[in-house]
This record gives sequence, C-alpha cells and structure tokens, in this order.
Amino acid sequence: MPKRKLGRKSAHRKAMFKNMLTDFFRHERIETSLAKAKELQPIAEKTITTARDNNLHARRKVRKKINDREVLIKLFDEIAPRFYDRPGGYTRIIKMYPRRGDASKRAILELVE
Repeated sequence: MPKRKLGRKSAHRKAMFKNMLTDFFRHERIETSLAKAKELQPIAEKTITTARDNNLHARRKVRKKINDREVLIKLFDEIAPRFYDRPGGYTRIIKMYPRRGDASKRAILELVE
C-alpha cells in the first residue's frame, strides 16, 4: 500500500505506477520526482524478487504489473538472472538538482550493477 497519494485518485495512481514500472524495466533507469521514486522502488524490488523464481505463477503475478510483453521477457531473461545471488537491494535512488520551473525535487531510480 503506497504511503503517498501524490495528488491522484487511486486508479490514476495505480495506472501511473504500472506505466512507470514498465518504462523502468525497459530502460533500466528512470528520472522522476523524488516522491514517485521512493514509492516506485519497493514495487520494483518486489517485482524483481518475484521474477527470480521464473515459473508460470511468477510470470502471471508480474504480468499484472507490467504492460508490455517485450519488457516482461526482458525482465525474466535478462534482469532477474543478474540478481539471482543477490538477497535484495536491486535499485538505488540518486538525488538530482531541483527542477527549474517549480523547484520540485528530482531523482533517478536505477538498477544496481
């Protein structure tokens, strides 16, 4: 359950995080606001942990969170095997400069090498 509502209704928030998670695994990093990055990080880590099992049940669970079939294949074939021996901590948040227009705190969420 997310801690922050981010000024959105629950359906909008859920759709936004599904799209952000899909783009995160497609590019293996995403630049967003600090609050969104902090909310997306545990979702991404739990998804990678589920994908490490690499069975039909895991694929069906992850499919609910990932919108794109190619990204799903990339997650199971490339990303999850990289973290097979790692017990957790697959992502990192790097704080960036504030956005110029409204001074919003920015961050990069990326996979750990």
